[in-house]
Parts: sequence; structure tokens; C-alpha cells
Amino acid sequence: MLKTTFSKYLTALVIIILVSFVILSGIVTSLVRNYAFSDTEERLEKESSIIVDVIKSDGVDPISQEVFEVAEAIEPMVNLNSDYDVMILDQSGKIILSTAHESKDERKMAVIDLERGFGSINVLDFTRRTGEGGEVSYVYNGTIGGSLSDHYMAFAKPVEREGEIECYVMTMTSTNRESNFVKITRQVVINSSIWVLLAAVIAAYFITERIVHPLRKMTNAAKSFAKGDFSVRVSVNKSNDEIAALGTAFNNMADSLENLEKMRNSFLANISHDLRTPMTTISGFIDGINSGAIPPEKHEYYLGVISAEVHRLSRLVSQLLDVSRLESGERKFNYTDFDIAEVARIILISFEQKIEDKRLDVEFYSENDAMYVRADKDAIYQVMYNLCHNAIKFAREEGKLKISISKITDTKIKVAVYDQGQSISEEDSKMVFDRFYKTDKSRGLDKTGVGLGLYISKTIIDAHEETIGVESIDNDGCEFWFTLTEGIQPQKRKPSLDI
Repeated sequence: MLKTTFSKYLTALVIIILVSFVILSGIVTSLVRNYAFSDTEERLEKESSIIVDVIKSDGVDPISQEVFEVAEAIEPMVNLNSDYDVMILDQSGKIILSTAHESKDERKMAVIDLERGFGSINVLDFTRRTGEGGEVSYVYNGTIGGSLSDHYMAFAKPVEREGEIECYVMTMTSTNRESNFVKITRQVVINSSIWVLLAAVIAAYFITERIVHPLRKMTNAAKSFAKGDFSVRVSVNKSNDEIAALGTAFNNMADSLENLEKMRNSFLANISHDLRTPMTTISGFIDGINSGAIPPEKHEYYLGVISAEVHRLSRLVSQLLDVSRLESGERKFNYTDFDIAEVARIILISFEQKIEDKRLDVEFYSENDAMYVRADKDAIYQVMYNLCHNAIKFAREEGKLKISISKITDTKIKVAVYDQGQSISEEDSKMVFDRFYKTDKSRGLDKTGVGLGLYISKTIIDAHEETIGVESIDNDGCEFWFTLTEGIQPQKRKPSLDI
């Protein structure tokens, strides 16, 4: 498909360039022709006009040799080529005098029909012109019929005395030189156009191939992705052009897809384990109670275990539903002003038993007793709960758990949760907020999670247009933090005095 598209574009480019050069050749040739022939016509006209003026003003006999002497004197002034002639014609077009040499008589006789005159359209296609002062002249530019194939230009002007045309003065010259010049110019333009067209096609081919080749590789890689193979990568050139940027973005997408596939497989394994384990426990204890294998005095204990497992399954399903609602945009947020410090205190109290079990040293710092933020209270409670739950889970025995709330700008408040325990590697910190990602792949500490808590937290913070991140402290735990927009603290109502 790419090859076909490339061929179409290359063909269209060649046609456009070819048409452009044809038009350019026509324009250049026309300009050169106009310049060359206009210059020759101007000199012939000047010659004829001077001779006519001399005949009329000096009373020169138009059929005398004086006319030739005048013509020879004028020739250097107008810079005509040596192959030009002056002729005097009577009213009917008959040549009565000519500067043509005897060797040229035959040619001149072919040019001028002595019987029919120069004005006959069948002999020379003269064009009649009328100047600004009403002066009439005749111009011819073209080849002469008969056995001659030379190109000529002739200019004739009448000699009028007492209102009557006495004769015509005609100057004529071969324009083969001009014609050849135009022909050579056309050939030069055409040859140049061909070479430029060839160079343009070659350049377009290599440039287009440079673009199409990586696109073709990306197409093949995309087909591999469709088959489930996410290991394919495209080579990226060292330049900083758009193709290199596209290749880099494509490889980044491939990395993301590969990581997502790994996380999906890990999620399926984890979710299968997390669903199978409580269901097996529930089923086994219920069967034991029904069969009498568990004595009646133990029923209450095992029913409590069953209840805990049911709640565990409920939390797992709730997390999956939260992810689905967040990604589909169905979850709407209700922004209110509330005290984030109070929320943190309530969450710490809810984890009191787990904190005591691990004998954690708890620190709570709040810049003020009340730190009001504007956000969705239930959603931020969920974020804080997830971060505190993870901190307690991964904190070492008798380690430190610290929650700090401080104002970092005029409008932003930072909430941080630190646990003294397992740190996070730089590689893991880049993906710790991804779906289904678990840093504790051995499940040594994280036995119940499926890698959705931090993803849900980041999605909620992103929806608030805020920032969430993690800072790892080497061999001394890590700190998760997020920002919120400062809210408005409600005014305390003053007690009223009853009178």
C-alpha cells in the first residue's frame, strides 16, 4: 500500500514539474523571441523612416542612386546586419530600385512578386499598422514561399507628396540569426529542464524513500503488534527531524504496549490468585461447617474468617469498578472546601490496629491545625487511604510512618506520606502509578493487592488537575506526595446574644 502511494505521489510530482518546465520554456522562448524580433523591427523602421524623411525633405529623387548613398550612410547608425537591403517600390509594389547585389537578384525576385506587388497577401503577409500620428506602415515577419526557407522581416513605409503616395521605401533583412538564437534558447531551456527534472525525480525518490522506508517498517511493526508480538522496534536515525521524532514516539508506544501486556498478564495471574484463594477458603470452611468437620464452638471463628474473605473480595471488585468508572468518565467529582488535616487524622485512627501490630513510630505534621483544600472529599479520602495503606504495608517493623501537610505556594498545599522501609528503584518509580503494576513481584509483602490502588490515586489527582509523585530514599523507605488547591476556611460563627 505504501509503495503504491509512493508511486502515485512520485508520478504526480513528475507531471507537475514537467508541466511547470513546459510553461517556463514557453515563457522564456516568447520573451526572447519578442526581444530579438522587436529590436530588429525597430531598426528597420528607423532606417525606413530616415530614408523617407530625407526623400521628402531634401527632394531626393526616390529612383536615383542618391537613395542608396543615403542608405549606406544610415546603416552604421541603426546597426543592422550586413544582409539587409533597401528597396523602392512604386504604387503597385513593383521594385524600381534595390540595393541587392546581382547574386541576390534571384532571391529578391522570389521575395517580391513584380507583378502582384508587396501588398498582396498571397506573396508577403504584410500587416498594416497605423501610428499615433496616423502614419501608415507595413510589417512582415516570417518565411518566404517558393524555394526559400529563410526567415525574413520587412518594413515598408509610403512616401507621400501632396497627399498622394509616390512610392514605398522597404527595408528587409534575414532574421535567421534571431530565429536560430530563439531556437538555441528553446533547446537550452528544454535540455536544462530535462536535467533539472531528472535531478528532481532522483532527489524526490531518495527523499521520499527516506520517509517511506521507516513508515514501511512501522507498518510491519504494527502488524506484529496486531498479532501480539510487542518486541518489534523500528530503527531511528540520528537526525532531529519529524521522522526521527515519529520513530521515537512509535518505539515509546511499543514499550508502553509491551509493559502493559506484561502488567496485564501479571494482573490476570494476581487476580486469579486473589479470587481463587478467598473463594477456596470460603468454600472449604462452609463445607467443613456443613459436614460437621468443624465443631460448633469453632463456627463463630470461622464465620468471621469467611466474612473477612468476603469483604476482601468486595474491596477487589470495588477497585475494579472504580477503575472502570474513572476511565469511562462516569465518576463525577463534587468539589467542596474541607480540612485535609482532619481527613488524615481520621485515616490514621482507622489504621490504629495495623499500626500497633507493626509497632510503627507515627509522626503527624500539619502547618496549621486546619488545612482547607478544595476538592472532592470522598475521592481525596480514597487517595489518602491508599497511600497510608501502602505505607503501613511496606514499612518495616518498628519503622517510622510520617504524614506531613504544608503549604508550598500561595495556592497549593502538599500532602506527603512517608514510610521507613522498602525503597523503590528508579525503574519502578517510573511505572509505579501504572495499572496492575506491583513493585513487590514476589508477593512477599503485598499479598492482597493487584496493582490498582496507586493507579486509581493518580487518576483521581489527574482529574483534579493536580500532581502526584514519589521520592525514594536509598535503603530508608520512600515518600508519596500529591498537591491540592487551597480552599476557603469557613468563618467561625460568633455566638448571638439573646436580649
